[in-house]
Amino acid sequence: MPKINGERLLADLRRIAEFGRYQTGVHRPHLSPQDVESRHWLAGRMKEAGLEPVIDGIGTVLGKSPKPGPRVLIGSHSDTQPRGGWLDGVMGVVYGLEVARAMAEDPETAHLAVDVASWADEEGRYRGYLEAHIEQGGVLEATDKRIGIVTAIVGIYVYRLSFSGIQNHAGTTPMPIRKDAGVAMMRLYNEVMETFPKLAGPRSVWTVGKMSVEPGAPAIIPGKAEMILQFRDADVAVLDRFEKALLEIVAAHNSKGPCAVECQNLSKTMPTVMDERFLDAIEESAAAHAPDKHMRMPSGAGHDAQILGLKLPAAMMFVPSIGGISHHFTENTADADIVLGCQVFADAAAKILKGN
Repeated sequence: MPKINGERLLADLRRIAEFGRYQTGVHRPHLSPQDVESRHWLAGRMKEAGLEPVIDGIGTVLGKSPKPGPRVLIGSHSDTQPRGGWLDGVMGVVYGLEVARAMAEDPETAHLAVDVASWADEEGRYRGYLEAHIEQGGVLEATDKRIGIVTAIVGIYVYRLSFSGIQNHAGTTPMPIRKDAGVAMMRLYNEVMETFPKLAGPRSVWTVGKMSVEPGAPAIIPGKAEMILQFRDADVAVLDRFEKALLEIVAAHNSKGPCAVECQNLSKTMPTVMDERFLDAIEESAAAHAPDKHMRMPSGAGHDAQILGLKLPAAMMFVPSIGGISHHFTENTADADIVLGCQVFADAAAKILKGN
């Protein structure tokens, strides 16, 4: 099996982290000057590895192997969240680069073709797609595991709830006759938070991450309010239970007033189950390199494999996030776990290409 070069892997990760460095993390939004510069650097590293890099019109970097025959596609995204972490996404891209180099250096796998992608969009037709990522949560760390084998990627339903009341003076309007959109929003929010736990699966999550009132002045009763609710699960039945309950809550609030509530679906991303044969390959590799330190688990975050998994066999692998922190510049993973994960990933890719 191919032997990865841990020092080379870490050096590339630290080098690309310099494009848009922010404190201990990276600020490299898609198609920012720093992102564009990093993509050209990445294309250069792909060329050095014997791949043929192409950057398309929207910034996707695809390094294609010149070798004939079946191939596996490995990748993730190399742009970042605002003031985000240094590993979210890009680790999977550099894993792909290192796997391609390691396979080329091993006579037993030198004939195998690996293409590497840094996504700005989803594309491809291959034997399969593999993606590695930091967990972005604390499950692996809490259970003393070093490798997560992703069984499915959650679906995400997102709703905008808009509340219409009457804007008025906060000092002269008696409480009994108020139509306070902010109060209506908080009451519905509380009802959602009381109802959803009764319908949840073991890994269901739901979040109101954005709330607003208008006009937003201390001495004015809000005439309008809005909140964005999202809920996630790998089971469509659970998502549908949440959706049904939400619509019933909205209908009840509209029937009793005093404020009107409009419920608008913004998006529905359905869960994607990973390919069982690919999962077995990752699990066999994890068992060889990290006995009793691996587990199967769903992904609570969306990933590129969720989209590509609709078109071709796909699988994902996680390495631990220290403290479960992600989408923040303090995000980190131990060097030893990064290197271990890449070695497991390389072996799994070789198994898949060999048909083992």
